[in-house]
Amino acid sequence: MQRRTLVALATLAVTLSAPVFSQSGEIRIAHVYSKTGPLEAYGKQTQTGLMMGLDYATGGTMAVNGKKIVVIERDDQGKPDLGKSLLASAYSDDKADIAVGPTSSGVALAMLPVAEEYKKILLVEPAVADAITGDKWNKYIFRTGRNSSQDAISNAVAIDKAGVTIATLAQDYAFGRDGVKAFKGAIKNAKLAHEEYLPTSTTDFTAGAQRLIDKLKDQPGRKIIWILWAGAGNPFKIADMDLKRYGIEIATGGNILPAMASFKNFPGMEGATYYYFGIPKNPVNEALVAAHYKQFKAPPDFFTAGASARPWRWSRHSRPRAAMSTPTSSSRPWKA
Repeated sequence: MQRRTLVALATLAVTLSAPVFSQSGEIRIAHVYSKTGPLEAYGKQTQTGLMMGLDYATGGTMAVNGKKIVVIERDDQGKPDLGKSLLASAYSDDKADIAVGPTSSGVALAMLPVAEEYKKILLVEPAVADAITGDKWNKYIFRTGRNSSQDAISNAVAIDKAGVTIATLAQDYAFGRDGVKAFKGAIKNAKLAHEEYLPTSTTDFTAGAQRLIDKLKDQPGRKIIWILWAGAGNPFKIADMDLKRYGIEIATGGNILPAMASFKNFPGMEGATYYYFGIPKNPVNEALVAAHYKQFKAPPDFFTAGASARPWRWSRHSRPRAAMSTPTSSSRPWKA
């Protein structure tokens, strides 16, 4: 892909409405994300990825057709009401031409009507709830990454087998509920015995784990707790309740590399991976990996990859998609 493809940004805007980009010498991009809060680790990766993607797509000039790209950062702290007000302020007060983000699905859903009100594009990548490009969608919303259904289908492929009984553990907001709903729809052979939803702020998983155990312990055959969790809290602590005594296993999907380090405690665990820097074999990913190693002495993570893909998607698509994959990420079954 040519670095200069970002010049088609203006073309994308024209297809949706009257002039979207300002007539000044700048293209102003508002990045609304969780700079702090429970999803801070993911938000930091999106900021890094976005800036690397813009640098790559513009050949290091950070300009398009002579217009300087200005990125305005706003911290939604993972709070829907705050994200909504920050986006409105970015469009009106900061004169943002386009917005990207956010990290949280709950924040994204709150922001969708704002983009429609101001008739300006909101490019969603980290947030994955199906409703974002489903029943809550409007024509100003684009997605550049995976969604909950794609994650769920990949996870189901890994563990959906006859004779298996599954219970789910997820966060009680759009990300968790949409993810489990999609997972249920993808299960064709296994039996789903229970859904457990806990607050995003949960640190003590004892009560929820006990309910899961009670629903699974007397089931015949293979028994699995499928975990869908992001951010603060460690739901994998439920393994401390001696799940092996009941023949209960844990399964989950992908996560950022620091979180996945704990997966070593579950040899044989199955699920889906969403991005790993060594998997995609294409020039874009190779450039991202090289640049990230050069700057941080470490490989990029999957939120970095997703965010870095935004500039290329701006230049390649002229109409909304229900879901769009990135050149560097995918969901696929895996086994530890």
